[in-house]
Amino acid sequence: MSAFRSDRSGDAHPLTRRAFIGGAGVLLFGVPAAGAQTAAQPFDSWVATFRARARARGITDQVYDRVMRGLEPDTSVYARDRAQPEFREQLWQYLNRRISEWRIVTGQAALKKNAALLKRLEKDFGVEADVLLGLWGMESAFGELVDDPDHMRPVFPSLAALAWGEPRRRKYWETELLNALAIVQRGWGEPDGMLGSWAGAMGHTQWMPEVWLNLGIDYDGDGRVSPYEVGDALAGSSRYLIKRGGYQRGLPWGFEVVMPASAAKAADAKTIRTVEDWGKLGIRPVEGGGFSHPKARTRLWAPTGAEGPCFLLTQNFFAVRSYNPSMNYALAVCHLGDRVLGSPGFVTPFPGGERALTLAEVQEVQKRLTRAGFDTGGVDGRVGNMTMRAVRDFQKKTGIAPADGYASLDVLNALRGAR
Repeated sequence: MSAFRSDRSGDAHPLTRRAFIGGAGVLLFGVPAAGAQTAAQPFDSWVATFRARARARGITDQVYDRVMRGLEPDTSVYARDRAQPEFREQLWQYLNRRISEWRIVTGQAALKKNAALLKRLEKDFGVEADVLLGLWGMESAFGELVDDPDHMRPVFPSLAALAWGEPRRRKYWETELLNALAIVQRGWGEPDGMLGSWAGAMGHTQWMPEVWLNLGIDYDGDGRVSPYEVGDALAGSSRYLIKRGGYQRGLPWGFEVVMPASAAKAADAKTIRTVEDWGKLGIRPVEGGGFSHPKARTRLWAPTGAEGPCFLLTQNFFAVRSYNPSMNYALAVCHLGDRVLGSPGFVTPFPGGERALTLAEVQEVQKRLTRAGFDTGGVDGRVGNMTMRAVRDFQKKTGIAPADGYASLDVLNALRGAR
């Protein structure tokens, strides 16, 4: 489902079943089409040859011609496939980019508007609002990015380029291209209207074509399944979390804890013990008191060591991680959902980290960058691709290292001091 996206809040994600996920980091723009150099034949010849695969899948020649005739491959996807930001950013930066004041406020508005829908989804599937809000917020900024041309584009040029010229996962991409063709044949989507990330993830919760076909639900009863409709998107994602992630009704995703040094060796996010058994090793809730769900089977994770936030993670954390195989991603989803519902930030600070800029400070960064000649695409308090590029260019010009596009306090102070 969420396969790759890079949203206006600076999020770019890797692929999961999706191939691995915008997303967040500095993407490589305008690099040569490396994948195309390894293709066995010219694109037009490949399209002609691939028709047999489509026929074998049951795709009619009429649908194939409608989609593939005259299609130009989007070869920029090869660079994006190799930019996997979850595995490059420091965790505190990754979280700050995505769990911004703008995103929390936007999520709270989405929660208010869709409260009845979220309540119905929880009743029908058992997936609670915090997880669905976290996914929705990470994948499309609560719908803000669904048809944003700075982040979403027709998916067929991307999928065709990957199926034709990406040697590492060619079978995967060929299958997803066939799935996308099947969606058109079912009448669920129009080729030009199937907008998604560079890797073909679509809609509010960024479904890959395979998920759309196999786990999608017509939750609003309009006769078709569509990730571009909020109810369908959240229902299908609920089904995904249950069937492929093993999500358990009524179980929290985890607990922030205090971890004694003696337990550090077990903080591998692999060793499984019940909550009460972890307690026997000195693990305690960070805010004191006792644990709920003492019999829940959990894993201990200290992403930045014992000096930073530590967590006991339940199966539901790993259900979220099934959506995108990044621990950072899963933590961001879970924490974003909590913050939208009113929970505070983590109690323990990240070593070497800094607070995220406030909404007003982000807007100030955007105003000052614009005045200095760096285009941010507007002053909305949302750190998206254009703002990140503007920050990166300012960092390069002024010698701020690393030039990573991260709107930090140093960047804000440098802008305040710039003439």
